Amino acid sequence: MLAPIEGGLDRSSVIRESNEPMLRLVTGGDVLPSEILSLSPRIAGFFEATALDSPCLVMDVDLVEAAYRGLARAFTGARVHYAVKANPADAVVSRLAGLGSAFDCASIPEIKLCLRQGAAASDIGYGNTIKKERDIAAAHALGVRLFAFDSAAELEKLARAAPGASVFCRLLTDGEGAEWPLSRKFGCDMTMAEELLVHAAAIRLDPAGVSFHVGSQQTDIQSWRPVLKQVAGLFSRLEARGLAPRLVNLGGGMPARYDKPVEEIDSYGAAVMTAVHEIFAGRPSDRPLELMVEPGRGLVGDAGVIQAEVVLVSSKSADDDVRWIYLDIGKFSGLAETMDEAIKYRLLTARDGEATGPVILAGPTCDSADVLYEKTRYALPLGLRDGDKVWIMGAGAYTATYASVGFNGFAPLETVCV
Repeated sequence: MLAPIEGGLDRSSVIRESNEPMLRLVTGGDVLPSEILSLSPRIAGFFEATALDSPCLVMDVDLVEAAYRGLARAFTGARVHYAVKANPADAVVSRLAGLGSAFDCASIPEIKLCLRQGAAASDIGYGNTIKKERDIAAAHALGVRLFAFDSAAELEKLARAAPGASVFCRLLTDGEGAEWPLSRKFGCDMTMAEELLVHAAAIRLDPAGVSFHVGSQQTDIQSWRPVLKQVAGLFSRLEARGLAPRLVNLGGGMPARYDKPVEEIDSYGAAVMTAVHEIFAGRPSDRPLELMVEPGRGLVGDAGVIQAEVVLVSSKSADDDVRWIYLDIGKFSGLAETMDEAIKYRLLTARDGEATGPVILAGPTCDSADVLYEKTRYALPLGLRDGDKVWIMGAGAYTATYASVGFNGFAPLETVCV
């Protein structure tokens, strides 16, 4: 039986009331092609009305709300805990708190942010498995009672700094099928998880259950099923040893839309929740499961667009037919997930519709690692020149939060919520 759990310059206050479709957008004298209609009216309106001298991430908070409602519906029976690290903009967190979302936090500043924006401490989980003991104590003092761990040393810190707290053990997964895998650094194997949860009970913590993450931007909707089978076996063994595990944190992995099609969120929800119901079908009615899901990218990725600018178009030899296009944003100013060319963003330009040719895309810094796409060849308009605008789509997650504070003197990526 299943049961839901109860329960720089900041322009984040900028709200544009009009939702009328914008037929054209004029920036720097260029009229954008029809493809610009894939921008939301609010985002397009902001770019039309605002002169920007540096890269800027613009978030449509209404799109975040729509994504939340769709995901909560698709995963009916699981409590949504937004992974704040994906995008901690005040307006995003405030809107989600107002909708009833819970939150997955990685630090004390994130916990305090959620509390300021209206979240209850009971709706916050401290999901980082690597915490200073004084930070655990601070979170506990703020009222947080749900903590992740994946090692004996972390468990002992929790017992000392958060006595009586509910804890869940993160399991190690391989991340197969994910474009941004999360294996190795986080989690432990099933055998260790079993012993740690038994020990948690012995040191007077509440061994609530487990969490796992199948990898960010997971493209295989069946990736949850084999892990859930292992979790069911783990729960049976724990019950045989006198414990009553109940919490299954399904993690994140729900995708944003980048360079290739992905399944709709309803397909993810159907696949995951069907697997849960089938695998835990024999669970007694007096021991209902508590289900959590921790989306980050899937809630905010598609709600954000970065406006960037071409700084330079060049070649490396006279007969080189591959142009280098340097943007005013790179790995160190928000596009860290282009590392190993893992996340491949969709791009719009003011010259879309013209003839195109292959390019290597790079950032503006004096660092040879600041190359975005070289193995993955992008084709962009041959007429692109310095000063032209480029719009980076699906950029609402893990961009502003990855931006450095002043590497090479470049300012961090600004976020505006509309």
